[in-house]
Amino acid sequence: MTPADPDRVIAAARAWLGTPYHDQASLRGVGCDCLGLARGVCREVVGPEPFPIPPYSRDWGEIGPREVLADGARRMMIEVPPSEAGPGALILFRMRPRAIAKHVGILTGPGSFLHAYERLGVIEEPLTPSWRRRIAFAFLFPQR
Repeated sequence: MTPADPDRVIAAARAWLGTPYHDQASLRGVGCDCLGLARGVCREVVGPEPFPIPPYSRDWGEIGPREVLADGARRMMIEVPPSEAGPGALILFRMRPRAIAKHVGILTGPGSFLHAYERLGVIEEPLTPSWRRRIAFAFLFPQR
């Protein structure tokens, strides 16, 4: 697989800025959660979703033997080490130690990312040390 143009990924992601937060939704300008944002960007950059997304829990402290988000991303994206992820990469965050990765963002620069956050909707903010240390996985969107 060849990676998609990072500028195209970032432009698609920024088009979602201001979209209200809505759990398990993925409709630009209407509502999305963090995964819904990633799904919408993927639809624009890559094409139709290749498989249905099952319902998922909002529990950021969830633990378990499988990294469900990472496993799903591996089916359709290019995995890279988090230390090598650059602008346009999808990043998965582990919000609590030993919990599975349950939050998703898209890098927009070396020190910034875009994500959907409850009560705030889709925002772009600095990738602070607190956010950076939570990154568990990184993936590149493939070219259409």
